[in-house]
Amino acid sequence: MSFKAKILVVDDEFPIRESLSHTFLKEGYSVDVAGSAAEAKKLYSQYEYDVVFLDLKLPDGSGLDLLQEFLEQSFDTQFIVISAYGNIETAVKALKMGAFDFLEKPFDLFTAKHTLEQALEKKKLLLENLYLKLSLTEKDERIPFIGKSHAIKQILEKVRMIAQTDTTVLITGESGTGKGLLAKKLHELDSIYKGPFVCVDCSCIVPTLFESELFGHVKGAFTGAFTSKVGKIELAQGGMLFLDEIGNIPLDLQAKLLKVVEEKEFSPVGSLKIVKAKVRIVAATNKDLKEEVKKGTFREDLFYRLNVVHLHLPPLRERKEDIPLLAQYFLNYYSKKHQKPLKGFSQRVMELFFNYDWPGNVRELKHLVERLVIFSKDREITEKDLYFAGFELSKRDGTLEEISVPFPIPKDKTKILPLEEVERIYILKVLDLLKWNKSLTAQVLGIDRKTLRDKLKKWNLS
Repeated sequence: MSFKAKILVVDDEFPIRESLSHTFLKEGYSVDVAGSAAEAKKLYSQYEYDVVFLDLKLPDGSGLDLLQEFLEQSFDTQFIVISAYGNIETAVKALKMGAFDFLEKPFDLFTAKHTLEQALEKKKLLLENLYLKLSLTEKDERIPFIGKSHAIKQILEKVRMIAQTDTTVLITGESGTGKGLLAKKLHELDSIYKGPFVCVDCSCIVPTLFESELFGHVKGAFTGAFTSKVGKIELAQGGMLFLDEIGNIPLDLQAKLLKVVEEKEFSPVGSLKIVKAKVRIVAATNKDLKEEVKKGTFREDLFYRLNVVHLHLPPLRERKEDIPLLAQYFLNYYSKKHQKPLKGFSQRVMELFFNYDWPGNVRELKHLVERLVIFSKDREITEKDLYFAGFELSKRDGTLEEISVPFPIPKDKTKILPLEEVERIYILKVLDLLKWNKSLTAQVLGIDRKTLRDKLKKWNLS
């Protein structure tokens, strides 16, 4: 593990507590000991433990009852129960309840140390698997952070320097400039926090669920909390917590976030225990946080704590020398994805790209290139493909302009088509263009295949 694990030894026999504690401390672990159920409860309510060694026979209570209580309060803590000779039946019951393993007295310290290492590996895999499941739902296309402009070269140089420290970083820039990709680049180069990259989109979290999403909660913490939940901070332990759109966090929740940023610790909702946040915190926003501070919508102390190092990504219109490199990268990527061998862009298309302001920045370029790949008929992207993709030349200044309405609206109101008929014509045109590839058509239209199939069946075209 990247950081030393915290161990709790619960046993009423002093020699066992002393020998385990001494052995684990020598290995570099942090160790607490308890001689009774009451002492164990007090410690467990205050601290987050990675592994607990728990004697099943305690002077003031049942070890099984204590195990059940602890299991309800934690998602990933591993429990190694200690049982006396002839009490194997109880130990097996503990395993069925959720304990990781058991040690039968008397046991040697080598076995205890080996079992501890296995338990820590189990905890690590548990969190990694949970993180992987979350990552797979984010549809991350793993597009790298690329550019050859002077501004981008300077930013990448700063990122390499930041990666050697454990500082907090604030990334600013317009929407679509690649703030999330820059954070991932920092994580890729990070020499300290090599654990998972976990993103929290602060603009999408319901305020009432913010604490639970970020900090996690224990079973019974609030109505509907039927099980314990791991928060994003714990998922990011040893890695990076990326707080995207930080400027959208409600003012009353900013104080709770400040404690995490400033003191690197938190408590799950419904729990009194303190958990260390062993993460690098990186925040991003398209807002001017200084102005938000002046308006009273963003805490000044949180702003300065986040803004230890500031990276600003300029909009694409201010670094147009990056356009050919980005456009060709996206072309290669989506040509392979959609199995269409395209070699490049015509000179005229690239001129139009240079003269366009790109209000949606790199994200807009990326989506446009994918559309161009889908609608292209030749091996080179031409001006004709731009029209099919929903762009035309402005009559005002000859630059690119997105077509907002796919069908002209007639002046004669009696000839206006019903919305359903417009939809039918448009879907059929796309189907024809894509040679009736229904899966690709559904993807381009932003609907699922079943919805498309139902519409065709309704129009007797199934």
